[in-house]
Amino acid sequence: QVQVAESGGGLVQPGGSLTLSCAASITPFNIYVGGWYRQAPGKQREMVATISGAGRMNYAASVKGRFAISRDNAKNTVYLQMNSLRPEDTAVYYCNLDPPAFSGLPKYWGQGTQVTVSS
Repeated sequence: QVQVAESGGGLVQPGGSLTLSCAASITPFNIYVGGWYRQAPGKQREMVATISGAGRMNYAASVKGRFAISRDNAKNTVYLQMNSLRPEDTAVYYCNLDPPAFSGLPKYWGQGTQVTVSS
């Protein structure tokens, strides 16, 4: 059974930093696009950042320049380094693993990790 486990969430003051990790028991991991999404109370889930198996990155405009997504295919892990955090970054952050189009492979979501930015 595939497991997708996020870690690293918590409470941080504005201007602070957090690093989220997402470890998945998927083989082969490197063909999946890794992504982080977030959902704040009363809002729809939105894309934060994605990274292809080859390392091509994409960011939401609201986090560009503050967040950095990366991956370690040898460890089956995707990371999200979050700097200069703002109260509006408060949300549940979800890891997503998206297979190649038309591969017939399933998409995976993690259970989510809470990030709260508050003084």
